[in-house]
Amino acid sequence: MSELTTDADREDLRAGARAVLSAKATDEQNRTAIASEAGYDVALWAQLASELGLHSMVFPEEHGGSGFGFVELGVVLSEMGRALLPGPFFTSVVLAGSALVVSGDDEARASYLPGIADGSTVATLAVQEADGAWRHDGFDSEAVHEGGRWSLTGEKSLVPFGTVASLIVVAATTADGPSLFAVEAGAAGLTSEALTTLDITRPLARLRFSRTPAVLIGVTGQAPAILDAVLDRATAALAAEQVGAARACLEMAVAYAKDRSQFGRQIGSFQAIKHKCADMFARIQIAEAAAVEAARAVDGLEDAPPVGVAAAVAHSVCSEAFMFAAAENIQVHGGIGFTWEHPAHLYFRRAKASQLMFGGPGVYHERLLQRMGV
Repeated sequence: MSELTTDADREDLRAGARAVLSAKATDEQNRTAIASEAGYDVALWAQLASELGLHSMVFPEEHGGSGFGFVELGVVLSEMGRALLPGPFFTSVVLAGSALVVSGDDEARASYLPGIADGSTVATLAVQEADGAWRHDGFDSEAVHEGGRWSLTGEKSLVPFGTVASLIVVAATTADGPSLFAVEAGAAGLTSEALTTLDITRPLARLRFSRTPAVLIGVTGQAPAILDAVLDRATAALAAEQVGAARACLEMAVAYAKDRSQFGRQIGSFQAIKHKCADMFARIQIAEAAAVEAARAVDGLEDAPPVGVAAAVAHSVCSEAFMFAAAENIQVHGGIGFTWEHPAHLYFRRAKASQLMFGGPGVYHERLLQRMGV
């Protein structure tokens, strides 16, 4: 486990996060937040940043962070997944934050990480384009350097929280190769369009750039290496979130199986329901082990597996486990599980969207084989 904390420390962290989320991120509160203009609870976002210090956990201390690792972050993301928290935490802290950290650009880090760490900046990462594929190069978006400044032209699709982000990290083609750039919200030539999404807890947008002023992050041609590392960190973090959400599905199914009666018996006493819950539990246990190993690998802990392999395994195993648990939870609930009023469908939506975030099963299975050198 992490060399920075003990098991007791991590359980205290889990308990603190769960206490706040249980009180402030109920199903009713989440639906209210989703329907708001921001798409998330702005007050809760500030509380998680200021009182619990969650946004700053994995950032360097010299840039407003706490210097913890992904093992600790995994605990937090698991609880956020369990609560199905709508908000840009994964987008801002994990995606954009990781790109800045990995870039090695101290000036960009000093400029942007403190705001992400204290919650005053909502950041996002714009990589995918018209075909929706996550890639490291071959971008149609182009950046040119003229008159001592950079400008961007092109379009990005499926940008999480793209309409509300105050900082956008954009991957674009340059004469020297794919590079990363920072674009401030409200910059000239930047327009955004909200997209209809399957997962309403994580809104997406299409962004268009027309000679939009931008700031180079790192050096030109460095984007492929940065995005490769970001993908490992992001899939490891997403795995932790998926495990927490899958456990919530299991808890929901078990609770309903104990409460619902048919033919004078609790439905949990029926063999078919028992098997469903047992299968969910077994898959989640395996997924949790994979997620923990991926977090350990990102932290570079002793005896941890190679980060690329561990992250790819975790993404595959945890995506499948969450999809299975979300679908079986609906089946255990029967007719009520299909209704808009019940939260089961929101977990299913999150499960499918998370599975497809960096490519579907075919893509992440191929990625695993590549990481293994096959």
